[in-house]
Amino acid sequence: MTKETWAFFDTGNQSAAYNMAVDEALLEWHSRGAIPPVVRFYGWEPAALSIGYFQKAEKEVDFETVKKLGLGFVRRPTGGRGVLHDQELTYSVIVSEEHPEMPAGVTEAYRVISEGVLQGFRTLGLAAEFAVPRTEEEKASLKNPRSSVCFDAPSWYELVVEGRKVAGSAQTRQKGVILQHGSILLDIDEDKLFSLFHYPSDRVKDRMKRAFRDKAVAINALRPERVTLDEARTAFKKGFEDGLNIHFEPLVLTGEQKSQIAKIQRERYESDEWNFRR
Repeated sequence: MTKETWAFFDTGNQSAAYNMAVDEALLEWHSRGAIPPVVRFYGWEPAALSIGYFQKAEKEVDFETVKKLGLGFVRRPTGGRGVLHDQELTYSVIVSEEHPEMPAGVTEAYRVISEGVLQGFRTLGLAAEFAVPRTEEEKASLKNPRSSVCFDAPSWYELVVEGRKVAGSAQTRQKGVILQHGSILLDIDEDKLFSLFHYPSDRVKDRMKRAFRDKAVAINALRPERVTLDEARTAFKKGFEDGLNIHFEPLVLTGEQKSQIAKIQRERYESDEWNFRR
């Protein structure tokens, strides 16, 4: 079978605002047919907290701690809950809703795109599988999450190893294009993560932290040999090529495209109006 050619774009470590601006720009360009479907890898410098589009920033986030720890902060254009982007590889996939391999349903499209992440974990020798909530209680918990923290529990078709969540992803659809991005954790600093949110009491916070340890795990807690960021990049790049049956060619930006990213970054993702809108 002939493999379709997609663009591959690794922007390295960048600010929170830049990272979200690039994803938005890629979605816009793909919607106009200016670029093919894209898989992008990136990191965060400084480490940053991102919250989902629908989260209430001031109510949920402890901004004194965010500032004290020198973290970036941004509201994502996608849903989901809070993510501390630190020791991780972040990916995004931008592809048309009309792509012949993309199912119409959000959940099924999520499964197809996440096949690339699944194969990346398997390339690293991890027995990852898709999470499928089985009980009515599990399904109900997806609609009413108890925590502001992503990775608190797996959603439909998120990736788990030995029953614990190893990657958290979120999706939006705009202008006929699917944007899915997510975090692939190499390590987790649970104390830092849980210090970034407000809780009714310390007792509730400690209980949620203990529960979190049973529900989420990072790659380097699962393997005897540590995985470096470069090794993860190689494994997950191959995973996306195998999982989506595609071939990559590098995406090189024009000067005009770089200017468009800078404009989106400045006007939206560096804006208090956007980040604190709820």
